[in-house]
Amino acid sequence: MSDLSNYRKSYEKSELLESMIDENPMMQFQKWFYETEEFGGVEEVNAMTVSTIGLDGFPKSRIVLLKKYDEYGFTFVTNYDSEKGKALLQNPQVCLSFFWPSVERQVIIKGIAEKQTEAYSKGYFHSRPKGSQIGTVVSPQSTVIPNREFLDEKLKSLETEYQNTEVPKPENWGGILVKPISIEFWQGRANRLHDRIRYTLLESGDWKIERLAP
Repeated sequence: MSDLSNYRKSYEKSELLESMIDENPMMQFQKWFYETEEFGGVEEVNAMTVSTIGLDGFPKSRIVLLKKYDEYGFTFVTNYDSEKGKALLQNPQVCLSFFWPSVERQVIIKGIAEKQTEAYSKGYFHSRPKGSQIGTVVSPQSTVIPNREFLDEKLKSLETEYQNTEVPKPENWGGILVKPISIEFWQGRANRLHDRIRYTLLESGDWKIERLAP
């Protein structure tokens, strides 16, 4: 076993003051996203953790890729019949989080999940490389399979079947839109006195902005 109590780092790259932030959290997210991308050091800036409450009552977190963000919220794609898909469609209260260590920043989003429009899902599916499209059809996501060969053989079969034709989007696959109700921006600071700014959506549609103690 290992004692990790001496793993320490001083966060000193930036700050997050009220004078620096946008009134709209989605614009603030866009600003941080582009700054992180420009700074470098993060291989996939759009990688995020999705946390759900499973059908078994346990929370579960996993990494997915953000595919779109706009004034409505944050979109990723999944198999609706997967463990993740079933969990978030039964209990749509979810949490998304981004961790960008190169800039010492986190973004934590609480929101309500719903299926994206079929038009979006179809459009995105057919924009993917054909191999990715076929891979989506191949995998009965989250179900128990006998071995790796099961996937490889099914892949070969479908590559032949769809060699000269369009791959149809599975009905149980598509986008998930998470509409935020709370977005927290965390900026690491020295002496563990980190900056935390939280936006909370009000019934009026406006955002309440508060500073949280680290």
